[in-house]
Amino acid sequence: MNFQRGQTQEDLEINLIPMIDVLLVILIFLMVTTSYSNFARLQINLPQAAGEEGVAVTNKPINVAVDASEHYAVNNVRTEFKGVADFGDILHKAAGGQDDPMIIINADAKATHQSVISIMEAARIAGFGRITFTTQNQQKK
Repeated sequence: MNFQRGQTQEDLEINLIPMIDVLLVILIFLMVTTSYSNFARLQINLPQAAGEEGVAVTNKPINVAVDASEHYAVNNVRTEFKGVADFGDILHKAAGGQDDPMIIINADAKATHQSVISIMEAARIAGFGRITFTTQNQQKK
């Protein structure tokens, strides 16, 4: 039984206004997030060493070198790194009775950060607090 005989059926339409509202919100969201994507990249400029030669040290410094393949040398003598505590003993022996010698770390540019931290930790275990790093001056153009 069709009770709606005299009425014509309306054509179905897609309502575009809510769809346009949703698309505008998505467009605004994309515009805001892409404008901040440039700030996500870090541009780090590492400092360059520029200074005068240091004052002469009364104690004999201990030179510790490490290269990119983690080979260690103490006072230009190649040393095997077995652990932080053992390396602390090696530094203590290299001090030769000095109370607090200057530890000069000469690390290769491609040496791992962990190797430098290990040297610093070994110096702390040996009781040495004066640590410095060697740098390379830029060539003037």
